[in-house]
Amino acid sequence: MQTLTATPVQGVEPAVHGEGPTWDAARRELVWVDIDAGLVRRATVSPAGVLAEVGVHRGGDTVGFVVPAADGGWLLGADGGFTHLSVDGEATVLVELPGEGPGAGTRMNDGAVDPVGRLLGGTMGFDERPGAGSLYRVDLDGSVHTVLTGLTISNGIEWTADGRTVYLADSGAAQIRAYAYDVDDGSFGDDRVFLDLSDDDGPPDGLTLDDEDHVWVALWGAGQVRRYSPDGELVAQVQVTAANTSSCAFAGPSLDHLVISTSTQGLETVPPDAGRLFVVRPGVTGRPAGVYRGPVDALRQA
Repeated sequence: MQTLTATPVQGVEPAVHGEGPTWDAARRELVWVDIDAGLVRRATVSPAGVLAEVGVHRGGDTVGFVVPAADGGWLLGADGGFTHLSVDGEATVLVELPGEGPGAGTRMNDGAVDPVGRLLGGTMGFDERPGAGSLYRVDLDGSVHTVLTGLTISNGIEWTADGRTVYLADSGAAQIRAYAYDVDDGSFGDDRVFLDLSDDDGPPDGLTLDDEDHVWVALWGAGQVRRYSPDGELVAQVQVTAANTSSCAFAGPSLDHLVISTSTQGLETVPPDAGRLFVVRPGVTGRPAGVYRGPVDALRQA
């Protein structure tokens, strides 16, 4: 098994609850969120893997994820719904999901865009109560649909290269499930447990896939990111000097750097590297983030 060590990024200020690094290929920028601070952050990534922060924008009281939008700017999972963030930093609430949000004790968590350009985003309870989480899909016409209910912490989500399988982590259940995916209509089909980490060093959090369809997943509380083959075999491990590893994404001009987010959440004593981004060059490349292809105006009017 390959063992790697990630390097903490010193030129970027730590987050309170860093999450969801995402490579915006059109802008050639890394975007990520500080959930508890309600911030979207942006940085360039050099060919050598050096990060330089270029912007910080408020997206809501809490922001669970950020993805690029073809219409410009980004779509966020913020508070209890979906928000558009313009390139000049203006946040506009588009959809408030019924039964979600602070009044219901829930917030948006992780999300991603499918191979066609639909947006999927999940929720969780602030108290992490079982069954409080759901997964929603935003179609290209702006309509919003409930895909799954009864989750606990809807977390990392990503598709295989052929689009026929989608992986979804539920941190509450400490599992990653693999679902058959219908690219034509965005529906989930038969599922199986891809990984059960309930007896491991930590539950699965954010995840990404590389160009070989291997799954890279951050283990919350374990200070590591792991690489698993499509058959579920552990083939690589990245050590991180911050316990709360929260997510990861391939970034940079050649998509050959793995950027890892971390969090200070729940730590009584905050070590120097907690909340920082980390970078490692793992020897494989990934794919840029999916882009929401629907018109933002349609989502605003839905």
